[in-house]
Amino acid sequence: MQVKIESTKENPLLKRTEVGFTIVQGPKEKTPQRLEVKKAVAVEMKTGDDAVYIKHMRTKTGTNITHGVANVYNSVAQAKLVEPEYIQKRNNPQKSNKEAPA
Repeated sequence: MQVKIESTKENPLLKRTEVGFTIVQGPKEKTPQRLEVKKAVAVEMKTGDDAVYIKHMRTKTGTNITHGVANVYNSVAQAKLVEPEYIQKRNNPQKSNKEAPA
């Protein structure tokens, strides 16, 4: 999986950078999961993955190319203040049901 940053736009009002990216998978690879993409975008943008939120990703039918948009915030607190709750849930790892207290 190769991540290429296509465009960046600074948004000083919301204290974030809006990033357009493209992912090229190998011919036999499936569409990457959101958490994998989040970590890859964080590496490309040289920031922690807790301040990166993937807004959406789309794979073109019949190809191995995925286009998407992510928001990279200056701080985690700002991200939690601005991002909608459903986007925050999508971008955090799922907790298993086995974590019930004994």
